Amino acid sequence: MNLFAPISTIMTTELKTVGPSDTLMKIEDIFKSEKIHHIPVVVDDKIVGLISQSDYLFFMRGFTSDRDDQRMNGLRLRAFKANEIMTTSLATMEPDEKINIALEVFKKNLFHAIPIVENDLLVGIVTTFDIIEHLADDKETVKKYN
Repeated sequence: MNLFAPISTIMTTELKTVGPSDTLMKIEDIFKSEKIHHIPVVVDDKIVGLISQSDYLFFMRGFTSDRDDQRMNGLRLRAFKANEIMTTSLATMEPDEKINIALEVFKKNLFHAIPIVENDLLVGIVTTFDIIEHLADDKETVKKYN
């Protein structure tokens, strides 16, 4: 993997997003149906926050699996909104910035996802998983360690 290639070469562009007023029921549905760990929160294609699966699970910690309480769990999921659990202090990158910059952000911070913005519009996301996946798929890199 060329660490000096643009981040756009490895970012995910087909994003599942929510709005700030979308319910946690919708967020739960996305996490259950998609193989993702981060959901961007957008207004007019501009990122205003990010919800990680960890944010969602932290919120869910007060829930119970007791059958009698399932109704209450559903009410809570419909009552709470994305803007109540989203992270708003985000590191962002532009598509032409280099992959090594993302590595530095991941190394120095607790972020596991970086939204990619162009002209203030969300165009993609890169996660630690994206970098690991591309490293594992890079035949030249893999050959060096065999």
